[in-house]
Amino acid sequence: MENIYLLMIVALAVLAVADLVVGVSNDAVNFLNSAIGSKAISFKSIMIIASLGIFIGAVFSSGMMEVARKGIFDPGQFYFEEIMIVFMAVMITDILLLDFFNTLGLPTSTTVSIVFELLGAAVVMSLIKIGANETETWADLGKYINTAKATEIILGILLSVVIAFTVGAVVQWLSRLVFTFHYEKRIKNFGALFGGVALTAIGYFIFMKGLKGTPYYGDFKEVVEGNELYFVGGSFIFWTLFSFLFMKLFKKSILIIVIAVGTFGLALAFSGNDLVNFIGVPMAAFHSYEAWLASGEAASTFSMDVLSEKVPAEPFLLFIAGGVMVLTLWFSKKARSVAETEIGLSRQGEGHEKFQPNMLSRVVVKGTSRVAQGLNYVLPKATTKNINSRFEKPVVELPKHRTYELPAFDMIRASINLVVAGVLISIATSMKLPLSTTYVTFMVAMGTSLADRAWGRESAVYRVAGVLNVIGGWFFTAFSAFVAAGTLAYLIYLGKGVAIAILLMLAVLLLVRNYLSYKKKSNIIMDETGLKKTESNTVQGIIQESADNIAKVIHRSNKIYSDMLRGLAKQDTSKLKKSKKGVKKLNDEIDELRDNIFYFIKDLDEKSVRGSNFYIIILGYLQDVAQSLEFISKASYKHVNNNHKALRFNQIKDLQEIDQSLENLFVDIESIFQNREIEKIEMVLDKKQELFEYVSEKIEKQIARTRTEESSPKNTALYFSLLLETKDLITALMNLMEEYYISYKKV
Repeated sequence: MENIYLLMIVALAVLAVADLVVGVSNDAVNFLNSAIGSKAISFKSIMIIASLGIFIGAVFSSGMMEVARKGIFDPGQFYFEEIMIVFMAVMITDILLLDFFNTLGLPTSTTVSIVFELLGAAVVMSLIKIGANETETWADLGKYINTAKATEIILGILLSVVIAFTVGAVVQWLSRLVFTFHYEKRIKNFGALFGGVALTAIGYFIFMKGLKGTPYYGDFKEVVEGNELYFVGGSFIFWTLFSFLFMKLFKKSILIIVIAVGTFGLALAFSGNDLVNFIGVPMAAFHSYEAWLASGEAASTFSMDVLSEKVPAEPFLLFIAGGVMVLTLWFSKKARSVAETEIGLSRQGEGHEKFQPNMLSRVVVKGTSRVAQGLNYVLPKATTKNINSRFEKPVVELPKHRTYELPAFDMIRASINLVVAGVLISIATSMKLPLSTTYVTFMVAMGTSLADRAWGRESAVYRVAGVLNVIGGWFFTAFSAFVAAGTLAYLIYLGKGVAIAILLMLAVLLLVRNYLSYKKKSNIIMDETGLKKTESNTVQGIIQESADNIAKVIHRSNKIYSDMLRGLAKQDTSKLKKSKKGVKKLNDEIDELRDNIFYFIKDLDEKSVRGSNFYIIILGYLQDVAQSLEFISKASYKHVNNNHKALRFNQIKDLQEIDQSLENLFVDIESIFQNREIEKIEMVLDKKQELFEYVSEKIEKQIARTRTEESSPKNTALYFSLLLETKDLITALMNLMEEYYISYKKV
């Protein structure tokens, strides 16, 4: 029996390493986004600074380990056998949950998941014990669960979201009033003061408060306690002088130093706060195993009071964990391919919006707009005008091919993001409260972007929808973690070693599958059939680049149309559903090109403005093609999915003949645009009437069949819809060809 617990410890250690890798890969964006978004420092420098912060922060985590040991439940109420079931259920759930959320692409938080997993598993194990005890009832659950501490932790996580957003918005608004968007001149005057405040805040909360979580605090305790004001005052004077000298000697903005130190501090805070999520439970399990082994008692009778005692930190294990996190940061492709969610939602300029608006986001935007209008009405016009002048943004003009060089936001906002997030996380760490670094950094960034008026009329409804999606993900994570961990704890209790073995095998299989799936995705070269934005600013260039997009649309349309008719003939809903997805993807790409028209026209040369008319018309015809395919795919899928009568043999035969004619047309058009044989367009246009007559002939045949032998109204309606929409598809194709040919001849 002793061997099974040793195997469990080994399994927990392996799961801890996997959790470290997955956690850092997912959460690296939390402390990298501000520095990357502002482009204040090179990417390599950011990685080096963040690595130092992570490694040093690992040492600060020892105090936080107590949360996993006794923060959620009273360990003295459980026996070793029971506590190992709880820990095993938590770690397996964590792996399965992360895999599940990664597969769905939903936002998640490692802190939220581990807290609610511990709570769920402990509650179920407590209920099992209560059920086995004739003298206890549900009311005795509070004896097992540390309700006061658990409530404090849960409220801390929840409140951190609101506090982070509010503090970020207020601090950013005040900073923008002082510095405005034209901050270069004001930084020269007030930069030393700003640098002094920012760097003092980072230094105090991270290094002074962070020391309390380490085993080395005793060496500094007498010097630190009671002298906090002297430390703050001395730090402020030192950093203010440092900021002043730095700007004078190097002629550079102190904001660069603030962003560098802030990135270091946020990485350190992340490591100090989140390391407990990855190794806290396995370390607690290891200490439990050591104590049980030394006792000589049975696993079912050895009380876990030992977990209530203060355990000395194990620097060696913490350094190993820090090393794994640093290596993951550098070598994990997932960590290096920084997620665009936070930067996209907080960027100052316009662009493609990742999230779609919903009813709640529209209500929020309309409500806040009315509140803003009310405030403008109440405030004196002179005050409103003065405030608005502080938020006037500079106009930065760059050629289209260099727009990627523009930062998502300026260094003032990046500095506030880092300082506020680092301070909030460090305060929670010093209080031994785990909070979600994901949501603190995210909500601070959202608060600062709101205060900076980055959410304008054009983007607010999308940005708010994104924020609501992320917050919704928090609640879903909490609920899923609680239920899943509780369920696994019950299964392990029933199945013991067999259940653990099965669940571990399942966890390993899912991890391997997730790794192989991600590796496969990362190795796929960018889809060559994907549509690309036109980058040329001359008429000739626009016409040439449009030819590539036309060829790609025609190629994809040919495949989609043929697959739809095959799926309809075979009553294959999976093929029809796949075609629907293909049409949606094509439609989305064309819509994205249309959304970019504003920037396309802005960047055109004066002599090439007429090229915009051609480009807009071509996109319109491409959208007509996609819409015809969308109608056919939806009608076909609906017919088959509703289990209506299959098309008759003669109808399928007619559709196959049309498909063959259209395939020849698609191949000819694709070849013309791929090989730039534009002169051959005239030959294709000559076939227009022939194709119309061919489809009309099929319509006449169906009319005759309907009068004599057809018996299915749904069948007939679908068939006529397909033929009529095919005529519209041919019309769109011919209009597209004609427009291109005329414009080509004019150049």
